[in-house]
Amino acid sequence: MTDNRELVQQRNETLADASPEEILRWAAETFPGAVALASSLGAEDQVLTAMIAREHLPITVFTLDTGRLFPETYELIAATADKLGVPVRVYFPDASDVEEMVRLHGIDLFRDSVAARKRCCDVRKVRPLRRAQAGLEAWVCGLRSGQGVTREQVTVVEWDEASGLVKINPLASWSEGQVWEYVRANDVPVNPLHEAGMPSIGCAPCTRAIEAGEDPRSGRWWWESAEQRECGLHGRIADDGGSR
Repeated sequence: MTDNRELVQQRNETLADASPEEILRWAAETFPGAVALASSLGAEDQVLTAMIAREHLPITVFTLDTGRLFPETYELIAATADKLGVPVRVYFPDASDVEEMVRLHGIDLFRDSVAARKRCCDVRKVRPLRRAQAGLEAWVCGLRSGQGVTREQVTVVEWDEASGLVKINPLASWSEGQVWEYVRANDVPVNPLHEAGMPSIGCAPCTRAIEAGEDPRSGRWWWESAEQRECGLHGRIADDGGSR
């Protein structure tokens, strides 16, 4: 674990100007059999999945099914496997955890308070993520530094304190334009809801379309303040609302 912490700083410097494909190859070679892409099925993660497929890299792709996703998102899971030839491993929340949460706090508890919303995210997303990360040394994400105020400090390689894993963000320096240029040039399957004004797509009750010029994540949990709009997967928001 100590060695991996040191590796983060070293590789952040050497990989700063590397292409996403080079970063993915480095990840596969450095953590053989112990690295996976956590895909939200957003455009960025679809780009990374396409790169993994094109490069024939031994990086597993998984996603989290919260039980409240859009129908279009489920269709994209199937399309990704069919078109890119990459099976997407799906992790679900524990049924008993969901049942207890709903019994105690209601089906739409996420609208009651920030704490209640984070409880819902913890049950439906964070706990399944921890199961998916079992046995890994590193995980790959589609985070970009231009995705909103909660993600301004994204770097190529990070140490993820919450999971105790190396976190790799191959698209950290990419712009939204570069993402969509790759999608079009390589015919990458993406969620049609992006065309409906949803740059960031999560659970159906917690996602809405945004207006031109709005923060890309302003359509997620829009009833909360901007600095709170993370689900807990990426550990950038402290419980008191401060960034980290």
